Amino acid sequence: MICQECNQRPATLHFTNISNGDKTEMHLCERCAQEQGEMFMMNQGSGFSINNLLAGLLNMEPSFQTKKQEAFHQEHVLKCNHCSMTFPQFVKVGRFGCANCYETFKGQLPPIIRRLHSGNSTHMGKIPRRIGGNIQIQRNIANLKQVLSEHISKEEFEKAVEVRDQIRSLEKQLEDKRKGGE
Repeated sequence: MICQECNQRPATLHFTNISNGDKTEMHLCERCAQEQGEMFMMNQGSGFSINNLLAGLLNMEPSFQTKKQEAFHQEHVLKCNHCSMTFPQFVKVGRFGCANCYETFKGQLPPIIRRLHSGNSTHMGKIPRRIGGNIQIQRNIANLKQVLSEHISKEEFEKAVEVRDQIRSLEKQLEDKRKGGE
């Protein structure tokens, strides 16, 4: 495959961007990728690494920050009590120093996870067949409870009653399945 930028050299870096179901692919040679620099997180010609890619996706690479922002961040830098890793170090390295880092940085993780996973922060993987029905019902109940609270906050009580009845029906269905399985 030939580089899409110069149309001369073979493409060695392949980028795929999927946004709202639209897939865009970019194929570049190393030279063109280095010339694009910040756009492809090449970190001033030092070579490609997955850590630079993730840091660039998070827009948290120190090269993206201004001097004024760095001065403010120096006053209160969040640091793990166990391994002494700071959040900027995590962003640069791309992995935590210890298991306690997850607890220390838990406030900063949800937006990062949503950004990396196209807006999702909850794992929705495959469900085993033997318990799949129960999990699906539990998810439906959780979604309906959210809808119920929205209706209550908007004072749409007639709609809230309908949703409440659906929740009760699903809960009864779930209870019946549990009793039948014992």
